[in-house]
Amino acid sequence: MSQEGAGIDLETSLGYLLKEASSALRAAMEEVLRPLGMSVTHYSCLELLAQRPGLSNSELARGAFVTRQTMNVLLQALERDGYVTRPEQAPVGKALPTRLTPRGRRSLDKASAAVRSVETRMLASLTEPEQTQAFQLLQNMIHSLRGDNEGAPPPADSER
Repeated sequence: MSQEGAGIDLETSLGYLLKEASSALRAAMEEVLRPLGMSVTHYSCLELLAQRPGLSNSELARGAFVTRQTMNVLLQALERDGYVTRPEQAPVGKALPTRLTPRGRRSLDKASAAVRSVETRMLASLTEPEQTQAFQLLQNMIHSLRGDNEGAPPPADSER
């Protein structure tokens, strides 16, 4: 891969390639979300709330890969614009559970269709088995990096 003492060879670095793919995916998502008045973070927040209603600011920030401060600013804007609701006082502790409004749900439905089109385009050149294998490989890499290999799926037959 790289010569001894040299830096990482970007042409053959899987980590660099993953970052490049991530960047390309984000750019493509931003492109389809922009006409809907959304960013990827905005979309991620709404999608998380649709799948897990009542998440707190901290939980949403972790799920959308942003800081709590960034998520708090976004939630204030989403609440002001009628996409989400939060109680004025926390029912327990300090966390304010957030929920989608009907307007937020309608906006999310349009955004989800746009994001699905990007994912379809991204996977278009892969066969169904290749898509399944790519999914499994990426999951395995995530588990390895997080140090939780116990929860990782078993290797595919071709890897044994």
